[in-house]
Amino acid sequence: MPVKSRLIKAKKRPAVKAAVSPAVKHAVQSKTGARGKALGTSAAVRRLREKFLLAITSLPTAAGREEQVIAAIEGWVEARRDRLVLSRDRSGNLTIAQHGFLAACAKGARPVMFTAHLDHPAFVVTAVRSKGMGRGKKSIELDLEFRGGVHDPYFVGAQLEVFDPNFRRSTLAKIVSLDSTIELPSKPFKTVVAKLVDPAAAKHVAAGSVARWKFADASVRDGIAHTHACDDLAAVAAALLAFDVISRSASCAHVALLFTRSEEIGFIGAIGAARDGTVPRGTRLVCLENSRSFPHDSPIGAGPIVRVGDRLSVFTPELTNRIGDLAAAHAKETPSFRFQRKLMPGGACEATAFASFGLCSTCLCLPLGNYHNMQEIDEVLAGSAKGRVGREFISVADFHWLIELLVAIAHRLDEPALASAHKQLMETLWARHAHLVGGGG
Repeated sequence: MPVKSRLIKAKKRPAVKAAVSPAVKHAVQSKTGARGKALGTSAAVRRLREKFLLAITSLPTAAGREEQVIAAIEGWVEARRDRLVLSRDRSGNLTIAQHGFLAACAKGARPVMFTAHLDHPAFVVTAVRSKGMGRGKKSIELDLEFRGGVHDPYFVGAQLEVFDPNFRRSTLAKIVSLDSTIELPSKPFKTVVAKLVDPAAAKHVAAGSVARWKFADASVRDGIAHTHACDDLAAVAAALLAFDVISRSASCAHVALLFTRSEEIGFIGAIGAARDGTVPRGTRLVCLENSRSFPHDSPIGAGPIVRVGDRLSVFTPELTNRIGDLAAAHAKETPSFRFQRKLMPGGACEATAFASFGLCSTCLCLPLGNYHNMQEIDEVLAGSAKGRVGREFISVADFHWLIELLVAIAHRLDEPALASAHKQLMETLWARHAHLVGGGG
């Protein structure tokens, strides 16, 4: 389907107040320098950006049930409707662009899309059952399917927070059994039975209700953000904050955001976007992720990562190399900036999905602790520790640096010096030593 038909304004939905509060709206009103460096990132702005991060990553979400995050994004775009437009494709993926996006592409600008997914591993209720306990007492048990990847030991006895269908309240439940068998197509997910702590709360739960692990509220402590769902809502927050800066520049009208659904169950939204033509021809896709940190290789706090590949593939070399060169140039010019360049083979991401359809794609990721809410993963799998779920965590410095890098990419990706950097290096080496093999002038 042509690009033009995709970029239609979305219907307005209620915003999630915590995600689009007035304070957060004012947090990202920074100006942009001539070469794309975000200005005005004072301590106050950083604090407001961190508040936005905690608000977004605290939203309940699951594959196929991302509506709370979508509502927050709709509210964010609505507050910027003078310059931004939001559209959906057939799979429910969201595209956000400047009003001048189509014109910029028509004039020959090659599109850039920053992408992130809207879901996180979580539960969906499939049935609510009453169970008699004698003497007129009864308990309420829930059947739930788990949409995502978490190892079996983490389910044992874990507490859940179960939301009503409209996400207005939640109630507690405790897992009493796990069935981890997968039988396609009849049983595509692990399932659990959970018992409601308060049987009277059953009136607020129904088939389709979302549940997640029960955690304390999100917080920042000693430079680390501890929250429900960094993967991938921290990337959603970073993309929105960066785009608020980027979209104030007409020279960046070719840059857009793409938010995908149901990544945690197999890149479903990304596959839909690739199959249905959501991504304009010639687009460079920069997929944003949160990937498991390995302390001696990809440490938290050492900067966002230019991810050259994952467990399944390596990404488009030209785009990956150019962004790596851009990040290195930005670090040289801005001594306070940090980044890393790693393979990150612990999982797979949407850059692989897009590349499988012949699209130009690469990945930037935040190094992540408690991947998929699993504490001490290696020890648990080795049998030396009990499976315990916990809040995911990232460095707030890495988060701020990711925003900074996205702004720099929007402004500098097509700089001629970056485009020719690798070819120029090869020419220099040839000129220096070609005579040793009989070459040269």
